[in-house]
Amino acid sequence: MIAKGLPTIPSYALPAATELPAPRAPWVVQRNRAALLVHDMQHYFVRPYARDAEPMRTVVRNIAALLRHGRSQGIPVFYTAQQGNQDRRDRGLQADLWGPGMSAAPEHQPILEELAPASGDLVLTKHRYSAFQRSNLETLMRVRGRDQLVVCGIYAHIGCALTAADAFMRDIEPFFAADAVADFSRAKHMSALDYVAGTCAVPMTTAQLLAVL
Repeated sequence: MIAKGLPTIPSYALPAATELPAPRAPWVVQRNRAALLVHDMQHYFVRPYARDAEPMRTVVRNIAALLRHGRSQGIPVFYTAQQGNQDRRDRGLQADLWGPGMSAAPEHQPILEELAPASGDLVLTKHRYSAFQRSNLETLMRVRGRDQLVVCGIYAHIGCALTAADAFMRDIEPFFAADAVADFSRAKHMSALDYVAGTCAVPMTTAQLLAVL
């Protein structure tokens, strides 16, 4: 039986631009159409990583760069954050795979201080893998005239990939910040990039995104 809960995640190198899979989609990210989503960057989800080693060292730096640039350009910024001490009935099937989840303690629930939401950013309560499930993310994007979503955060092959897939199914063009997401291993990270590139999103590096946004 697979153990419940999060694994200890060893250090691994983030993908370079030359390693990104070619996307099936022809979309080009545009400043006046894009929104930025910081996915689940809470202490509980980050704690399996060594913060002073790759990939998290660079992922945090890259997300911070996307946040600074996005805010300066008037790009809407959204966050997802799970609530601690979830009732088992609300947690649903996630409890079968991952156990009870985080507590409401300050070492679990808050978003990393260096990535903390600023005035005007919107924090969505996260209920399931996709940020769109049981949230008003789509409505909040539509009323702001946004039909593209740049996804960064953790974990690449779980919530990030399924949020991108859900965006695609809502006719929102997803872009995957390939070196501003992290995963359980490099193999899973690259598998997530291969999956989204082939089915629902355009992988790009942080530098590529900053250059066009």
